[in-house]
Amino acid sequence: MNKILFNILLLILFSSCSQVLITGRKQVTLVSDAEILQMSFQSYKQFIDSVPISDNVEQTQLVKRTGYNISKAVEDYLRLNGHESEIANFAWEFNLVKDETINAFCMPGGKVVFFEGIMPVAQTEAGVAVVMGHEVAHAIANHSKERLSQQMLLSYGAVVTDMLFSQKSDLTRSGIQTLYGLGAQLGVILPYSRSHESEADRLGLIFMAMAGYDPNEAISFWERMSQGSEGMQLEFLSTHPANGKRIADMKKNLPEALSYFKNNNN
Repeated sequence: MNKILFNILLLILFSSCSQVLITGRKQVTLVSDAEILQMSFQSYKQFIDSVPISDNVEQTQLVKRTGYNISKAVEDYLRLNGHESEIANFAWEFNLVKDETINAFCMPGGKVVFFEGIMPVAQTEAGVAVVMGHEVAHAIANHSKERLSQQMLLSYGAVVTDMLFSQKSDLTRSGIQTLYGLGAQLGVILPYSRSHESEADRLGLIFMAMAGYDPNEAISFWERMSQGSEGMQLEFLSTHPANGKRIADMKKNLPEALSYFKNNNN
């Protein structure tokens, strides 16, 4: 019986493999778009209804404009390369909330939240684009689906196949609630792994470049973030690579991102 379950599990894992856009990294996603997007949109509405929206008109417009520019650039790229189906059910939304925590997050399906506390660090539209590109990258790369799939596998081990077939929707709902911690705290984000964060950094540089923002600005942003990290509430950094390593990695990835920037501005 154990051998049968193991073989079924291997079959599921093999059939559930996909590749991340541009990076080509293989990932296992055991949750459907319909399931995770339904829960994500519901969770996002609950969050937005529970926190005060920023009354800073200028900063709010900046976040929305930058989000629109980057999401449109990514959509155009996907369309031109035959991948538009990957975001067919996305419903982009960009909000700025009144909270001094230095934070931002993106829920599956393109629901992005910036906290007012991160705006002084961003300083400019290009700085906002650094954060926005990173958060949009999490959504495009399906990191939430992958993370939830990992959680399901870790939690249920050898009997995961049974659970997936018999209680998939319940598992999805339970996993989403666990990962987001809804009802417990206002400002929680999905705890991506450091490998996901590094991948989002790389893709984020490319996405901001696609939208016409100079990816070199990312280095300045993270240097400012690094200088102000002591004694500050940096939820945005909670599971991220160390600042020094991430800046070094970004410098290595700049030539790739700049190729998209140059193409966009020719």
